[in-house]
Amino acid sequence: MFSDDRFKGLTTSDLKNDLIAGITVGVVAIPLGMAFAIASGVSPEYGIYTTIIAGLIVALFGGSHFQIAGPTGAFIPILLAIVLQYGYEDLLIAGMLAGVMLILMSIFKFGSLITYIPRSVTIGFTSGIAVIIFSGQIENFLGLKNIEKKQYFHENMLEIIRNIDTVNIYSVLIAILGLLIIIFVPKFFPRLPVLLVALVIPAIISFLFFQGKVATIGSAFGGISQSLPGFKLPEITFDKLLYLWQPAFAIAMLGGIESLLSAVVADGMTGKQHKSNRELFGQGLANIVTPFFGGIPATGAIARTATNIKSGAISPFSGIFQSIFVLLTLLLFAPYASHIPLASMAPILMVVAFNMSEYKSFRSIFKLRTSDSLVLITTFLLTVFVNLTIAVPIGLLLAMVSFVRRISNVLNVQNIMPVQFADKEGRGKDNRTEYSCSKIASFTIHGPLFFGAADRFESTLSRSILKRPTVLILKMRHVSVIDVTGEANLATFVKDFIKKKGTVLITELHEEPLDMLKRSGLYDVIGPNNFFHDTTDAINYALQIIDLKKCPYCNKRTDNSCRVFKKVDSSSL
Repeated sequence: MFSDDRFKGLTTSDLKNDLIAGITVGVVAIPLGMAFAIASGVSPEYGIYTTIIAGLIVALFGGSHFQIAGPTGAFIPILLAIVLQYGYEDLLIAGMLAGVMLILMSIFKFGSLITYIPRSVTIGFTSGIAVIIFSGQIENFLGLKNIEKKQYFHENMLEIIRNIDTVNIYSVLIAILGLLIIIFVPKFFPRLPVLLVALVIPAIISFLFFQGKVATIGSAFGGISQSLPGFKLPEITFDKLLYLWQPAFAIAMLGGIESLLSAVVADGMTGKQHKSNRELFGQGLANIVTPFFGGIPATGAIARTATNIKSGAISPFSGIFQSIFVLLTLLLFAPYASHIPLASMAPILMVVAFNMSEYKSFRSIFKLRTSDSLVLITTFLLTVFVNLTIAVPIGLLLAMVSFVRRISNVLNVQNIMPVQFADKEGRGKDNRTEYSCSKIASFTIHGPLFFGAADRFESTLSRSILKRPTVLILKMRHVSVIDVTGEANLATFVKDFIKKKGTVLITELHEEPLDMLKRSGLYDVIGPNNFFHDTTDAINYALQIIDLKKCPYCNKRTDNSCRVFKKVDSSSL
């Protein structure tokens, strides 16, 4: 896990590029770190601490060349709910517990599994988070007073409506100014760090013209300490671990998903490949260490990682330089941050929410009017009106049920009736005559034999055999997997057939499902000699088992050959 080739072969020119990229990303990360911390219900310096420490650890121990870690908007609803319900101290413990879970995921190599979460679920909860972030900034945008933060969306909306008469026109002007800067500055000055400009200019105007008339970081939080974060051990108890494991699991899952998605985006932009399990390890270690310095949970940030790449990053040194730059900025300029109006942070988070909402993808999935649409809407509504810890499991459950329902319909049991050319009767090769042998039944199985389709497989096969044949041939070339339930249903049918003096022949079964039958013991029940690589061989063997003299069709012929199966090959079954 710790062999690392990400730092090999670097030149002085590469380090220079990493330095420029690190400073660029640092300029973007500072306002976002403070904004995300405030929106999560904690002091802004904790967002800065998280940016420094988590960014450094993920750069050193993660699995991506370009990942930039820190606080992100996706965490805001979970973290705010924990702070409101349990307090800041328990938020740190939940973050540490989430870090332990992420490391366990990396050890058990869950990195690739997380990416299998359906898009309808990820779009659903991402859009729901965007709504919560956007609505949560209405208070600061309008400068409302006497707002009491609530745990649920509808409660917060009622709070805003009740206090709508406390709108501060100066806050609205500052917020609109910040929004206009974010929208128009990139169009005319694309190289300027727009988010930093959207904080500095409103802060200057507020200080010069509206001093004391708008809420600032200083008036709300007492400013930001101009010092290194201090080490503190949270008070961890067994009782706290019991009631914090569920939100911690939500943090771990969301952090794992977002960090790996960010790494995949980086791979697509650069052509390099990340190591998913190592990335989970780096994220887990960062979330274990960061709370000791007051930091909140962190994950890979897609927007900052993309900015890092676009700024010319070559290696993880860009993430290291970013952390150093943010730390130096904290030590040199922290006192000035107290003058930043909260109203100038509101449009930053609103734009972040809009960008992460993926409204186009939401609309396209919703228009499909399929089970994916139901999963999308359910996950979205539960995220907004309940919480993410409920929304994601239920969304995954619905997606799983929908998948099982769809895949179970793929299973098809086809009764094959052999066909031969009737040229001896003078009707030509284009005319075919169908014959069925009552002593041999042959079926082709299409699709996976798993718990969602196993019962249907058994019942379909039972209904298809009208008369009890002597030999049953099952061609299973198209069976990709057999699970425990599928094996059990197949075993029930086979044992019943054998008990009635029948013989079961299995043909063309792939190695993986064959291994399943061997491990379960069904292979021995059927008999090793009754498994064939070619269906034609199985037919020839079946003809040796049955008594041709008692066949009503064969009795009409002078020779003792089976006309039904004489010209049948494996392609016809």
